[in-house]
Amino acid sequence: MRNGPTTGHALVVPPEAARRPTSRVTVRGRLMTAVVALTAAAMTISGVTGLALQLRATDARIDDSLTRAVSALRTAQVEGEAQPDGSRVPWSSVERLLLKAVEARVPGEHEGVLSTLDGTFFVRPADETRAVRLDTDEELMAWLRALPADDALAGFPRTVRTSVTEYRLVAVPVRLDADPDVAGMFVVASDRTAQNAGVWRIFLTYSAVGAAALVVTSLVAWFVVGRMLRPVRVLRDTVRRVTESDLSERIEVTGKDDLADLAASVNSMLERLERAFGSQRELLDDVGHELRTPLTIVRGHLELLDPGDETDVRATQSLALDELDRMQRLVDDLVTLATVDRPDFVRRAPVDVGRLTDDVLEKARGLGERRFVVVARADVVVELDAQRITQAWLQLLANAVRFSAPGALVRLGSEVADGRVLVWVRDEGPGVPREEEARIFERFHRGQADRVQHGAGLGLPIVAAIAAAHGGRVFLEHPPPGAGPGVGFVLDLPAVGLVDGEAESFELVEPHR
Repeated sequence: MRNGPTTGHALVVPPEAARRPTSRVTVRGRLMTAVVALTAAAMTISGVTGLALQLRATDARIDDSLTRAVSALRTAQVEGEAQPDGSRVPWSSVERLLLKAVEARVPGEHEGVLSTLDGTFFVRPADETRAVRLDTDEELMAWLRALPADDALAGFPRTVRTSVTEYRLVAVPVRLDADPDVAGMFVVASDRTAQNAGVWRIFLTYSAVGAAALVVTSLVAWFVVGRMLRPVRVLRDTVRRVTESDLSERIEVTGKDDLADLAASVNSMLERLERAFGSQRELLDDVGHELRTPLTIVRGHLELLDPGDETDVRATQSLALDELDRMQRLVDDLVTLATVDRPDFVRRAPVDVGRLTDDVLEKARGLGERRFVVVARADVVVELDAQRITQAWLQLLANAVRFSAPGALVRLGSEVADGRVLVWVRDEGPGVPREEEARIFERFHRGQADRVQHGAGLGLPIVAAIAAAHGGRVFLEHPPPGAGPGVGFVLDLPAVGLVDGEAESFELVEPHR
């Protein structure tokens, strides 16, 4: 029984759709956002910095002009009034001094000059073509009248704002000992708003041009970034087409940049995956075949087993245990091969190769009735994984026992040549046919003799894997012509951490048993 009301059919959302994001931002979009944001930030910072520097330069120019006006007034006040004969006499009145000071000051653009006597407007320049009419600004005139006689900033540039504009001005009090009852003031002011208007016009023009340039940059960057990211889109489409059953897709590599390296790396990865999946499929097929055979044998005998026949029960038990042992060996070999790619598959440590050779000889004597002889021993110390090398060496010796007759001679030895450590096994068996040499180190490949003896075909691949994990290899050697039957297998390993020693050779002798 279901709880709650139901209306219509339930909507089933596929897992892929549930995991799929409702919206996504592409790499192209993120790059474009970053490019536009950085460009806009750079243009804004440069524009604002330039504006601030220009406004500061304008104020500095205005203050310099005002300072020169004050200096000229004070110089004239100290030197006195010029006479027609070139001499100078002290000023007789404040009114005369202010009149001459205003006449001597030629106002610059957006600049005004005036003077006051006892707080009342007195005179301004006769030619005010470019000058500012300061006396028409009632707020400025009221501010000048309100200045105290002992104003601390008298004669220094200051900023005054009125409803008309913003001024940068100096107001210099003027008094003379010859005319002590009259207080005058000399005023020079610059329309700061008008002076800065040109700077603001340039900034606005820069802003308009910058905005247009930003739009053009964005359009160009959109196409450039799209072209740069084309290999990424090709990579994405290729990866989407790759499936477990089809890993043959490859990316076309063009150019020599990082994206080309990425495409080449992905191609290499796909090749490795294709080989790995192919090897996995082959392994599963071979394992299935190898395990199916003993299971079929055991099942068939159990189905035909007569529980009342003790002899039949014992025979079936023996056969089942034998097949289970074979399956166990197969599983153990597969586990070994499965750990080949692990970083701890090989654990190097200093190993005395001569002592290792003697230890392997002792262990080999339990493999079968053969005459095992060490014909060379390398008394050197190198860095190897003694257990893995022993495993590989005994596997080669076990093969020699399998393919040789009881009492046959099996040689083993170790030596150092050209910075390499060689450990080897030679037997007197039937050898390896030439047509099978190229495949004997493949997993589950079994030669004709191996098939007869029901081998799993994993022994030599394990040896090859151990050699490769040490950075070496294993190869096959045929005896020289006229030397009789047999074959030799050699583990060729790098002599890592080699400590000098000598390789001893021995006469071939009958070993004791």
